[in-house]
Amino acid sequence: MTAPFKDSARGDSSEYGENLAVASILVIDDEPGMRNFLTKVLEPHCKRVEQAASCKQATEYLDHTHFDLVILDNIMPDITGLDWLAEQRRIGLFADAILITAYADLDTAIRALRAGVADFVLKPFRANQILNAVSRALDRKYLRRENDLLKHELSEIGQTARGRLLGNSPAIAKVRDMLERMAPLPTSVLFTGASGTGKEIAARTLHGMSDRAEKPFVAVNCAAIAPDRIADDLFGVIQSDRIRKDGLFLHADGGTLFLDEVAQLPEQVQASLLRVLEDCRIRPTGAERDIPLNLRFFFATNSDLEAEVAAGRFRADLYHRINVMNIEMPLLRERTEDIVELATLFMSEFSRVLGLPALDMNEEVLLKLSRYDWPGNVRELRNLIERSVILGQFPEEFAGAGTVTGAEAVETLELVEQRHILNVLDACDGNRAEAARRLGVSRKTVDRKCAAWGV
Repeated sequence: MTAPFKDSARGDSSEYGENLAVASILVIDDEPGMRNFLTKVLEPHCKRVEQAASCKQATEYLDHTHFDLVILDNIMPDITGLDWLAEQRRIGLFADAILITAYADLDTAIRALRAGVADFVLKPFRANQILNAVSRALDRKYLRRENDLLKHELSEIGQTARGRLLGNSPAIAKVRDMLERMAPLPTSVLFTGASGTGKEIAARTLHGMSDRAEKPFVAVNCAAIAPDRIADDLFGVIQSDRIRKDGLFLHADGGTLFLDEVAQLPEQVQASLLRVLEDCRIRPTGAERDIPLNLRFFFATNSDLEAEVAAGRFRADLYHRINVMNIEMPLLRERTEDIVELATLFMSEFSRVLGLPALDMNEEVLLKLSRYDWPGNVRELRNLIERSVILGQFPEEFAGAGTVTGAEAVETLELVEQRHILNVLDACDGNRAEAARRLGVSRKTVDRKCAAWGV
């Protein structure tokens, strides 16, 4: 029997890239010697390698397991590798493929391209040749995924959360405590709260604290995708043995999928999502095979899901499935202690990005920012700062005199005292006696302060 190789692989996994180290590969060949050789070469560098002695056995593997790459011989009993690959593409094979063959004629090359072969390797070959081919195929695979995810994020550029979870108020400290508690767990999380409270930022923060931090975080705004194409975008689609589209679920495999505005999902997609959550498998549109996934799910909504269930617009079983852990994001008016920090950060950020001078944020400006109701929450504050930097001034209702820039704003003790007393008054619905009790001062002290501030 002709030896399938000329030398042994040398070097560590890093020589062939990081993608190879986390890859799962299926080797398909009817010759035991070739299967064992490929397994011996690949196993030290890959996460997982499985063998199939026939196309039938390989099909059984693919019915239960998702592989990043398949390596198959073309000449096998009953069916050629290319014919089998074309059939698998039609019913739902999304893994890349490398063909090994002793015949490099033009017809084989054309058929290989049509069947979606990423590369083919001629026999006899060296160990480093197959490792390089596998490495190239995986690099291209992940480059396509990164490109698709970048396009997806750019398509939602006006809705994508930026920045990090800021603030030290009790309300935001409670959120951080919950994130730390949930970080090491695989449990799904539902983020609730009004629009602009930072649900996606909190979800990204939780992803970054988890053991999936190095894997993709894919955010999907369910309300921003047309109902007639959201299933294809999420689960993928197969139109023929040569035309297929990986869905966002598959792009997020190994990482975290964040479904924002989940209440806006069409009823049919709700049913499909419930099945995914229960089975950890998806079936792309047009496919005949399920694909197993390794995903953690985060959900978000600013709707009252219980009311949506009562109105028949959201499935009760799906609601109970996603509402395992609920983290409610506080309104900005419930964390006014954080407004100075947020405004200062946004001022510095937009001044740098836009190349414009930072505006003065003196005590009067900061006080007015703190006293505003912020119905649009953190997003409204951010937009206000951006707009003000562009126009070179704050809106009249927030303007104040002074020379302290946003990046250098420092509160005086008097301003801290004023803001704290007024916040307590707000919490007491203007009841000065109750506010005095909570503050530990006399009612006369509160009356005197309010008179001095014109309240």
